[in-house]
Amino acid sequence: MAKVYLETSFFSACATTRQDVHSQSWKGRSLSWLKTQASKHELFISAEVVAELTVPTYPNREAALAFTASTQILTIDEQVLILAQLLIEQRVMPGPLKGDAIHVAVAAYHGMEYVLSWNVKHLANPNKRIHLARVLMNVGRAVPSIVTPEVLWDEE
Repeated sequence: MAKVYLETSFFSACATTRQDVHSQSWKGRSLSWLKTQASKHELFISAEVVAELTVPTYPNREAALAFTASTQILTIDEQVLILAQLLIEQRVMPGPLKGDAIHVAVAAYHGMEYVLSWNVKHLANPNKRIHLARVLMNVGRAVPSIVTPEVLWDEE
């Protein structure tokens, strides 16, 4: 079983009430992935996911949080924060020290094979993969593949 870190945008897509074609497509694919593919992987989140989803202004926060209920939570300790800061300093992730940088640092520190995300601007961006790999390998950390749900779809 692959170790998969579920980033906030995945849960947001699962709970969206937006009616545009793009949002509804992501919602449908995310819910279908949860129903048919989640059991084929070890799923994890971090306190950063929970923190983002509990902001009072976060859209559909209660519904999104409900999707995280049975997911294992990875720790964010000083070493994770140091790694996240390095990702910012090396311009792999945008600052400040929160959000994307912490998601990737948590996943790399804890040896996740994948980060599942709909955040194609900063996370699942193919242009960042080589830079991210270089920085993480230089500090001896695993390089998780940052992917959208369809990449982790097994038809068997």
